[in-house]
Amino acid sequence: MKRGKTQSKFTKGKREDGRKHTEMASDKHHGSVVVAVIAVLFAILVAPLTAEIPSSHPHRKSQALKMDEAALIVNNELDSDVIVSVLSDHCFQCLFQPLGVVPAGPGPGKPSAVSFTVDTQHSIALQLNRTPVNRELCRVSFHFGEHGNYSLWVKNLNSSSEVNCSLVTDTEPINSYLPILFAALVFVGLSVLAAVGKSILGLQVVRNLLFRLGNAMETERLINSELGPPNRMMESSTESITPASTGRRLRSLDTFRGLALVIMVFVNYGGGRYWFFRHESWNGLTVADLVFPWFVFIMGTSVSMSMSSALRRGTKRTHLLWKVLWRSLQLFLIGVFIINPNYCQGPLSWDALRIPGVLQRLGFTYLVVAVLDLVTAKDRLDNLPTEAWWYPACEVLLYWPAWLCVVALETVWLCLSFLLPVPGCPTGYLGPGGIGDFGQFPKCTGGASGYIDRWILGENHIYQTPSPRLVYQTTVPYDPEGILGSVNSVLMAFLGLQAGKILLHYKDQHGKIMARFLIWGLILGLVSAVLTKCSRDHGFIPVNKNLWSLSYVTTLSCFAYVVLVVVYYTVDVRKWWSGAPFFYPGMNSILVYVGHEVFEGYFPFRWKMTNTQSHAEHLTQNLVATSLWVLISFLLYKKKIFWKI
Repeated sequence: MKRGKTQSKFTKGKREDGRKHTEMASDKHHGSVVVAVIAVLFAILVAPLTAEIPSSHPHRKSQALKMDEAALIVNNELDSDVIVSVLSDHCFQCLFQPLGVVPAGPGPGKPSAVSFTVDTQHSIALQLNRTPVNRELCRVSFHFGEHGNYSLWVKNLNSSSEVNCSLVTDTEPINSYLPILFAALVFVGLSVLAAVGKSILGLQVVRNLLFRLGNAMETERLINSELGPPNRMMESSTESITPASTGRRLRSLDTFRGLALVIMVFVNYGGGRYWFFRHESWNGLTVADLVFPWFVFIMGTSVSMSMSSALRRGTKRTHLLWKVLWRSLQLFLIGVFIINPNYCQGPLSWDALRIPGVLQRLGFTYLVVAVLDLVTAKDRLDNLPTEAWWYPACEVLLYWPAWLCVVALETVWLCLSFLLPVPGCPTGYLGPGGIGDFGQFPKCTGGASGYIDRWILGENHIYQTPSPRLVYQTTVPYDPEGILGSVNSVLMAFLGLQAGKILLHYKDQHGKIMARFLIWGLILGLVSAVLTKCSRDHGFIPVNKNLWSLSYVTTLSCFAYVVLVVVYYTVDVRKWWSGAPFFYPGMNSILVYVGHEVFEGYFPFRWKMTNTQSHAEHLTQNLVATSLWVLISFLLYKKKIFWKI
């Protein structure tokens, strides 16, 4: 929205992807410590962009404003008091909330003035009502800028009963998005410098000079410190983690996983305190809402690849089942006893121990999907009748029992969500409660999903500060990793499992693999369009991360297939990109996730800031912390240290 010293008039009722070993330096290397250092550097260089609050104002003393806030003075020239109410455009079917009262002016041409603080994250609507009759005078919709100063004048027109409301920008807001732009430009610039440096090292003259200056072996080690030429097979210790069907590990899968994980770490650390790096309050999507489902999706893909490899090696299914059970239990226990909000506050208090969580859901999802694949997976895939009429759909038809189980689970989700009676709430309610739905169901947050968690786990054992509390002012606990949503998490992982089946059945047929990825993405996208009616709030089943709704799973799976096509093509097919730096965290995902949670509050991942109300300083801290975990994962990769459970 354009902002400036423009005066707007509103009257009553108006709204708004190698080479040989001897050609080391010219190889497309698989990433290096330079990449991680670059990430830290560009993060640190964001620091100078700290936003300054204007120190003076032509009409009034500067108001101390926090992040995502603006100052608004309402000037009332009427002979009656005016009630000012506010409503965020992200609050669907909400009631206006009182902001304050502006008393009547003391006399003609002598307005009274009251200062308010308004939110700048989203557009808001201001409603002005006359008292004591509570009659609406005017309504103003506007997207206020951070740290801007505004005046709203309320006056009669030509001594008539018609009321005019005019909004004036007194002090221009700051551009709070400059730190992100600066960080992106620095990252691109340093990446270009790194690419130029690699090209210079690839020149024969430079290589000869390096061999003359130092020991030949040491120089070779230095130049090839990025894991060697890109077509080299992985070390046996690494290959054993999740071997691919082609005899080598697909870097694109680890790159995809690492991409999701790095973004997850960044948003968990705060994401610079930008609203689009936070979870959406209820319906809709932000960047933060993408990463966990993608991690679940690629986990399903990895299950398919690893299970097929183990069966081809002759591993007994009973042995694999035991490993699946043990891994699932480990994930759950780590989530409960290590990744827990209370663990650093002395002995765990069972009275307030949160039972659901990210790792807990990953453990349950892994258990169900891995068991389904273990039961239906084929020992060999090289003796299938490729000329059979059903072969084009083999990744589905060969595993129809697993599909039946997943369809049954989804039916359970639908029935519980839309048919389970919830005391005091309408059946099939999917809303946020609080002030949503015009305040009719304040304690119905999440409908059946929230009710099941509170009934089975208890209010004290689920998440106490859910995302809708800020916009919808919810008061009841609600857990976004709750019981009912775990059913759709299984569906998400199972759709990822199908990507693994495609890679297995069409190995090395890159065109067919990518075509099928795109077909799956298209189908899932069409399903999402039907379920949501291509809208945020008006669909049959809106996209909702808190609920892990069906449309949320189909939409994010559609995105995942498209992203996987791009990563697979650039990393494993064309080898234009080594996957760095995301490849390294993707190879050590559990360690990075647990580590970033446990050490979140410790230096150098967090430090005392000089200005806690600066997006730039928060962004710097969060980028440095995230870059450090990328660097740690690179060093662990070089030392061949992998945490496997």
